[in-house]
Amino acid sequence: MAVSTEIIRAWGAPRAAIRRQLAGGVNEGRALVYLMIACLLIFVAQWPRLSREAFLNPEVPLDARIGAALLGWIFIAPLMFYGIAAISHLVSRLAGGQGTFFGARLALFWSLLVISPIVLLLGLVTGFIGPGPAANATSLLLLLGFLYIWCSSLMEAERTAPQPT
Repeated sequence: MAVSTEIIRAWGAPRAAIRRQLAGGVNEGRALVYLMIACLLIFVAQWPRLSREAFLNPEVPLDARIGAALLGWIFIAPLMFYGIAAISHLVSRLAGGQGTFFGARLALFWSLLVISPIVLLLGLVTGFIGPGPAANATSLLLLLGFLYIWCSSLMEAERTAPQPT
């Protein structure tokens, strides 16, 4: 099934979506691609806001702002997300989880990819409208959506021990 269709389906049934992802077997390449595409989309979503900020405060040029965002989202954030996934797996283990580090990584990386359309919307809102109620509402939707999808995905990934293949 196409990833774009799976993203839409994940908003309604995140547990079923992550089950389908986990059924694909352990594939670190697929998980890494999900993470890198999510980080790329989040990076691109920053452009309208960065352009607005550069226009309002020209002391820091747009190319410097985009360069900093590139460094952060493409090079630093993926490493941070690997750490967050490992910590979430260890915390899940303390709570009785029986999954794997791969399952925790896939749950987080998949959740980031699933929320990327809302991140793009937030980028447009903050870039064209600026700070205010619309940006706050979109940010709240993004936060709640991410927590719902990630927690549901992580609980499903940690629910049972993996079956040997």
